[in-house]
Formats: sequence, structure tokens, C-alpha cells
Amino acid sequence: MLTKEQYKQVFRQRLLALAGTGLDEASTYEKYAALASLVRDHIGQHWVDTTRRYDVEKQKQVYYFSIEFLPGRLLDSNLRSLGLRDLWIDVLAELGIDYQELADAEHDASLGNGGLGRLASCFLESMASLGLPGHGCGIRYTYGLFEQSIINDMQIEKPDTWLKDLNIWEYRKPNKAVEVRFGAPLGVVKAVPYDIPLIGYENSTVNTLRLWSAEVQDTSGLSYSSLAPDDYRKLLEYKNWVESISQILYPDDRYEEGRILRLVQEYFLVSAGLQSIVRHIRRKQGTDLSTLADRVAVHINDTHPALAIPELMRILLDEEGMGWDEAWRITTRTISYTNHTVLPEALEKWPVSEVQSLLPRIYEIIHEINERFCAELWQHYPGEWGRIAAMAVIADGFVKMAHLAVAGSYSVNGVAALHSSILQKDLLHLFYQHTPGKFNNKTNGITHRRWLLGANPGLADLITDTLGPGWLHQPAMLKNLQAHAEDAAFQEKVAAIKTERKQQLARLINETYHVALDCRSIFDVHIKRIHAYKRQLLNVLRIMELYNRLRDNPNLDVLPRTFLFAGKAAPGYYLAKKIIQLINVLARKVNADKTIKDKIKIVFLENYGVTLAERIIPAADVSEQISTAGKEASGTSNMKFMLNGAITVGTLDGANVEIREAVGEDNIIIFGLTAGEAAECYRTGRCNPLPIYQQDERVRQCVNQLIDGSLPVIGDEFKPLYDYLLQPSGHFLELQDFAAYVEAQQTIDQLFRDERQRWKMAITNIAQAGRFSSDYTVKEYADGIWHIRPSYFRG
Repeated sequence: MLTKEQYKQVFRQRLLALAGTGLDEASTYEKYAALASLVRDHIGQHWVDTTRRYDVEKQKQVYYFSIEFLPGRLLDSNLRSLGLRDLWIDVLAELGIDYQELADAEHDASLGNGGLGRLASCFLESMASLGLPGHGCGIRYTYGLFEQSIINDMQIEKPDTWLKDLNIWEYRKPNKAVEVRFGAPLGVVKAVPYDIPLIGYENSTVNTLRLWSAEVQDTSGLSYSSLAPDDYRKLLEYKNWVESISQILYPDDRYEEGRILRLVQEYFLVSAGLQSIVRHIRRKQGTDLSTLADRVAVHINDTHPALAIPELMRILLDEEGMGWDEAWRITTRTISYTNHTVLPEALEKWPVSEVQSLLPRIYEIIHEINERFCAELWQHYPGEWGRIAAMAVIADGFVKMAHLAVAGSYSVNGVAALHSSILQKDLLHLFYQHTPGKFNNKTNGITHRRWLLGANPGLADLITDTLGPGWLHQPAMLKNLQAHAEDAAFQEKVAAIKTERKQQLARLINETYHVALDCRSIFDVHIKRIHAYKRQLLNVLRIMELYNRLRDNPNLDVLPRTFLFAGKAAPGYYLAKKIIQLINVLARKVNADKTIKDKIKIVFLENYGVTLAERIIPAADVSEQISTAGKEASGTSNMKFMLNGAITVGTLDGANVEIREAVGEDNIIIFGLTAGEAAECYRTGRCNPLPIYQQDERVRQCVNQLIDGSLPVIGDEFKPLYDYLLQPSGHFLELQDFAAYVEAQQTIDQLFRDERQRWKMAITNIAQAGRFSSDYTVKEYADGIWHIRPSYFRG
């Protein structure tokens, strides 16, 4: 172990080596890079040892394929996992350097959009912390989704240049590149891996997140001067097309070019990943792949990597020379599938013509899978053509990716009890009837080490002082906080920490948006992807209703509220972008209105991501989880909020159901239609909002204000939202749940007047959050699906 003086010297030397400068001249980012590179060096030997251990012990390993990963900043979490954070804070302080400034200089990795990517990263962190041999496989997006700015109240997208500076944590591995083959005219694309170490918490385990970048084949031997102008142009077009494969997340699939690029990305990911896995097994464990399923578990996170099924078949058939039956047996024992949605538009399907053109061999295999699967169904259900057509992998001119994923995997799981029930009883009911043993539930989880220890260190320290440090490895120990829920002294400490986090967030908001917040107000937070089913629009309508009451009576006895929103709308999602515009227009009007005595403030925080969430969530008093019941698969922000002592206002949807079971009905505010009631409403056509609009004066006033000139906009900016809310069907029951939602908010107002009761609720939520740790979720996957076991460092 080095002394502090030696650490200082090492830091100075590294800074000089990387930046060519000393402490006085170096930028904050250069100092960050120097520290991060030293941390990376520290990780290296553990990484090598872990990889060797897995191979020597012939451990079965899981590869988690996901189109998204959102790891957040890594410097702080890596130092915590290594047990070196406090040491480096002291060393840097003695050098006159603020550690937090260095940590804040790191760019968030722009590799995802929301819950799907953050879940994947939580799982990888838990795998490493549990000593499980598990790795991630994704795409290294040059520009991610997009960087969001709010200009003139509207979302503006621009490239997220998160890689403009060196990404310290990645290792480019050109010697491990593979070739991915497409149909004409794309041809062969080189996939180059970039590896990022994933560190287990205090256990010396280091797993790998492998991200693939698309590059053109080597043209170093080509004489450019000998090329005809048209050939040179084609070469440049080919180069641009290849590089576009790994440039952005979720190309706009409203148009053919975007659809094709998405399909290319998905095949690029699975082909590169599976080739890499097979090559590693051949090198370390011999050439025989007949026992592949005993050595590897391949997990596909949603339908985006579902082409792993025909791609693995291609490898086994064409490269290994296996017969169909053997290849299919291996494939369907190797691949497992998590479904993340019940929304029809999110269940991917690709036009047959596009799959045939881009991936001719893969389409041949999918076609054969479909033929054999339908023949199998015919044996079980002779004459039931309707059933067979409804379950076919190829039907109505489309390849249905969810059907392919179910047919070609050995396990299909939902991500919350309600969601899994909906899959079995409705969305995938015919598949469940056919192979019920495949289906299971694994409720999502979050890593408490990032979302409490990292995001809210003051609260984490209080918990450690109260319970000891064991909860960091055994999150179920948080239950022991329940004994302190009514302890006045403990409540005061929790309240003080919450106030401090609110003050920190308020300073950030004031500096960024020039809006002064009252930290005594209720911080009411709705942060997630902007989508109609997540019902940010319902939230806006109830804010408008409260604002209308305050305008009528500024002395109305209501507790002050600060409404915080954040989230991105897909670039092509017009309605969602209109909702963002509405939030910002309403914020301008309300925040400037002095007649309501600052009882309401509204802020939309732009460019939502992991780091911003880490600042918002610990400051939240109320967590808005108000999706239409039956539409949200699980949700994980609900878990992050409860872990940090926020009170959930939500529908009985996704994991809200299990949160209510955990905390009890007195410690969560539930409102609105149940999933069954909502489904019945849709089924019977009784979801017409017009009667509610006509009968409820509050609803009518708020909806009319979208178009009657009440808002500071020119023209019919919000006529699309007005029309959406009043259309007979196709909406998400905003008006049906409006009255219940307003009543739920009035309940919050009353509860927060009783400080003792409020903090009892908050502490109860923290105490019961341990069951939603991704450690437990991942262990259930490891035991029930992947059949892998821990491998701990020895020595």
C-alpha cells in the first residue's frame, strides 16, 4: 500500500504523462483523466485474474445482450467498489483539488434511453458484486440517442458527443474484431469490440461490458489515385453507411431508411456478440459446441437481440456443420428472453422484404423455424388455423420478433408480477398455453449501491451508523430500519438529509434555469421517458386544475408544491414533444404569476440521464408513477424513489403492485382504474372521454384551456393534445382517472401536514426497498434461468 505522498507523486506523474502539464496548468478534465487512468490500472490485474478464474474453473457464463446500457459515471462507483474513494479524496484535497469537480467532469455514457438501459447496467453491477460470471454485450454508439435542449419551450435534438474526449474506461480490442455479413449492397462489416471493466463491490471480481463499433474493412492496400471518381464516391458512401451502424441509438423507424438501419444494428449486435462467444469457447475449451448450453447462457433483453436465435442457428449449421435438430436443440437450450412491454407498437416486427434483402441467409433460417414451429403447432392443435396463424413467426408479411423470441428460447419472463400475468393471460396467452413451463416472473430491481450509497451518501451514512455496513452486501437488512420509523430523533435526521438534498437541487435549478425554489415546498417529481402511457399529460392537467383553484382563491389552504419533470421524447413522437412543450409553456405562465404567492413552481430539467437522476431522486418528496394500469411492465424509478424516502403516488401498475405489498396500503397512495378495469374499459368501448368532459367542470376547464388562449402561445399549438384527450378511443384513460388523481394529490397534501406520519411513511419505504435490490433479481435469474454460480476470488 502506497503512502499519501507516494499517491500524490503517482498522480503528478500520470498527469504529466497524459496531459504533458503540471497541476497548475492542467484542466479539470485532464485531472479527471489522470485519476481515472490510475483507477483503471488498479482494476487491470483483478480483471485478468477474474477472466482466468472463469476459464480455469470452466464456469458457465452468461452474456446479457441489450440494445441499451446506461452505466452512468464510473469514476466514483469504481473507487467505492475498490475501497479507495476516501483515500483519493484526501490525497487530492492535499493537492488542492476538489474531488467532486473531477468526478463531475466525466461524461455520462450515452448508450441508452431509459429504464431498459439502466436495468441492464444494474444487473451487470449486481452480477459482478455477487461474483457471478456475467457480461454485457451492446453497441458503442458514437452519439447515443441525442442531447436534449429546450429552446422556445420545445425539445431540440442534437448529437450527444459524449466521446469527444477520451473514454478512459474502454479498451479497444482490434485483434478481437469479427466480420458481420449482410446481403448486397452492404456486404461485410468489421465489428471492433471495446471492453469496459465492470467491478464488483469489494470482492475483486471484474466482469466485462463489450460494446461493438462498426468499421469498414481494411483499405490500406487500396490505391485511391487509381479509383475512378464514381468508384471513389461509392467508397465514401459505403464508409459513411458502415459507420452509421454504430452512430445513434434508435434510428427513426417511421421511414424505410430508419427501419433498415435499426434492423442492421440488431443483427450487427447479435452476430458480433455470438461470434465472439464462440471464438472464446473454441480457444479456451475446445472446438466441440455440442455442449454449448452447458457452458454459455445467452440472454436477450427485449426483442431487439432476438435475431440471436437464427444467428446462432447459422453458426451451428453453416460453420459447425450440424444438422437442424441438433442445432435447434442447442439454440433453444442456450437462449432466454425477457419481455419488457405490453404495448403493441413496441413488439417489433420487420417486413419480410427487408429481412430477405438485408439478411438472406438469416431469413432462410427464420422461414424454416416458422415452418417447423407451425408444423409442431399443427400436431398439437390440428385444424386450428386461427391459433396457428396467431402464433406464427412469419405472418401477414412480417417477421414477428416476440414470436421468434418465444419460439427459440427456453425461458420467457416478465419483469413484474402483474406484467408476467398479463403476458400469460393475454399478450402471449397462446404461447403460454402451448409451453407453460417456459414462462416465469422476475421482478426488476435496482442496485442500491449506486442509487443510495452513490446517489445519497448522507442517507447511506445514516443507515450504516444505524445498522452497520452489512446492508451494502445484504440489502434485506434495510428492513431493520422499520424499528426506527417512529423514532423522532431518527426522523429528524432523515428529514435533515432530505432538506439538504432539496437545497442542493434547488441551487442547481436556480443556476441553470433561474427559477428560485422554496425548499419547504413538496418536491413532486415525474421523471421518465415522455410517452402517452406514462401520462405526463394527466399530471399537467391536475397542475392546471390546482392553478385554476389558486387563481380563483390565492389564499387557498394548500401546501406549496414544486413540480419537477424530466425525460426525452423520441424525435419522431409528435404527441410526446407537444407534451414537453405544454409543460414548459405552463411553467412560464405559472412561475411568473405572483398572484398565487409562489404556491406552485414548475421546472422541466433538460437532457435527463443517470447523473441528473442521481441529483433529483434523493431530493424528491413525492414519486409520480401514474401510467395507465396494465401498460407499464415494471418501472424501476419507483424503486429508486422509495429507496430514497419518497412517497409513491401511483396506479396499480407494474411493480407499484409489489411496492404496495411491501410497504402496506398506508404508506403508498394508490388511485385510478386497475389493470382489469382498464382492460374492460377498452374491451367494451366504454373509454369514451366525452361524458367526463361534459359532466366534470374541472376537466372541461382544463381541457378547454389547451385551445382557448389561456396559455401564452400563438395559434393552435395544443390542438393536437386537445383532440387526443377527447378522441373516443386510442388514448390512455387520462380523463377517466382524473378525479381519482386529484383526490390522491389532496391526500398527499393532508399527509404532509403531519410531519411524524410523513416521515414514518418515508422511513417505511426505505426499510422495505431492500427486496427490490437487483442483487436478489439477478440471483433469481442465476438460479432459475441461467443456472450459473458465483466464483469468488481466492487468495
